[in-house]
Amino acid sequence: MGQPSFEASNAIIYLTYGAFLVMGVTVAWRLKDKSKDNFLSANRTQTALGSGILFSYPELATITGVQGMIIYSLASALPMLLFGWLGPIIRRKCPEGFVLTEWTRQRYGTVTMLYLSFMTLVTLFLYMISELSAVGQVVNLLTGLDGLPVIIVQVAITTIYTSMGGFRISFLTDVVQGTMVVGLIIIASITIGVKVDVKPELVRDSPLLEPSLLGWQLIYILPVAVFTNDFFLASFWLRAFSSKTDKDLWIGVSIATAALTVIITLIGSTGLIATWSGLWPGDPPQLGSVAFFSLLEALPAWVVGIVLVMVVSLSTAAFDSFQSAMVSTASNDLFRNKLNIWVIRGLVLLIIIPVVVLALKAPSILQIYLISDLVSAATIPILCLGLMDSFYWWRGFEVVVGGLGGLFTVFIFGTIYYGSAKQGAELLIIQNGLYADDWGAFGAFVAAPVGSFIWGFAALGVRLAFQYVMAKRQGKRFDALDRPEPEAPVAPVAPVGDEVSQEDSVGPKAPGKFF
Repeated sequence: MGQPSFEASNAIIYLTYGAFLVMGVTVAWRLKDKSKDNFLSANRTQTALGSGILFSYPELATITGVQGMIIYSLASALPMLLFGWLGPIIRRKCPEGFVLTEWTRQRYGTVTMLYLSFMTLVTLFLYMISELSAVGQVVNLLTGLDGLPVIIVQVAITTIYTSMGGFRISFLTDVVQGTMVVGLIIIASITIGVKVDVKPELVRDSPLLEPSLLGWQLIYILPVAVFTNDFFLASFWLRAFSSKTDKDLWIGVSIATAALTVIITLIGSTGLIATWSGLWPGDPPQLGSVAFFSLLEALPAWVVGIVLVMVVSLSTAAFDSFQSAMVSTASNDLFRNKLNIWVIRGLVLLIIIPVVVLALKAPSILQIYLISDLVSAATIPILCLGLMDSFYWWRGFEVVVGGLGGLFTVFIFGTIYYGSAKQGAELLIIQNGLYADDWGAFGAFVAAPVGSFIWGFAALGVRLAFQYVMAKRQGKRFDALDRPEPEAPVAPVAPVGDEVSQEDSVGPKAPGKFF
């Protein structure tokens, strides 16, 4: 590979970080409106495209071939279309909201909202680990430099400029991120097309053109994993609530779906090209996660330098969005904007310390994504039952018990399937990965949603039985299944200083009650 020199690599990396720091601080300094309300709107820039995509999509292609690559591309992009259908439903039910937690609070009550917020924070925590792990590995692969100093610098500069400017800085870096993704795709496509020689005999003899068991399993696993996990990304809901009309929302998600499909397919195809050109797995054999970077061995140093700038920019923009979203979620949902923002910042900074430690020990980016996907697969389906008017009797108690029960069901399945409680626990973190030659991962993604429904309806039975007994003992009519009266939507969180109460105003029969 045309690897930049030690001096050039350091200059490229740290000048890029310096540019982000200067840009962020300058914009923050010039902001006229620094109110807490605007500062905390950072979650409206949350995004899912970071440098980790350069590992996970090519890796899948090297294992499941064309079949897996196409399934992954479609599974990652097509779920966005469902938000064009779900968005208007939730917007009508919670017209004053702006994220999913607002609807959850109105429909199920504060306890369930806090549960969903906690799961959102867990997801953000995992995304932050994957992003720092990815940028550290990229720097090491492209330059040979130690990734730890780069990770520390990235955390430091994003903390500085997001602390000063909040969401507006993240909005600006998201624009940079989008530009870098397009630039990376264009430059990589041109240079790989010119410099890389695909060998027909390797294509002809490759098993990557044949369907596989894992490829068929992915038809179920990936749509469930990606779609449910998208519910934790505030960008989907903010666009759903902010769209002027349902038609505008459909246009927006359609364009985003098409663009994401193209981007992911092109990135994933680098795994195929690396294999068919003989550059991967190499000697000694390398992991499939580095297939994209194996292609860079055929490219000149100046191209690698440009790719390095783009990857660092991509990672910085993604990480500041996750960091800002965590601050916003914690302040808005957990503390209802009643705790000083700098205290929240301090708490998030403390959380970033274990993020850095775990990022250095997390070689598989895809495994981190799968853990967050498993959490969402157990949480979201049971939550969405409340969208149906016929499930007016569904309460937050069932949602919380069902969601936690879904994860417990994964443990039970793993213990039975592997014959070991230790391996059952390891299945919760997909320890064997997605590519193990068994049905473990597939079973986990079946057990999570199915188990959540089983536990949820069991909790429903327990709740109704308890309420029936209490009604009889008190000589009252059993009314737990009565349809509630229509209620006005709960107002969104007021800015600091507003005297409007933020407590639930629902009555004892309203769906918003936890029990």
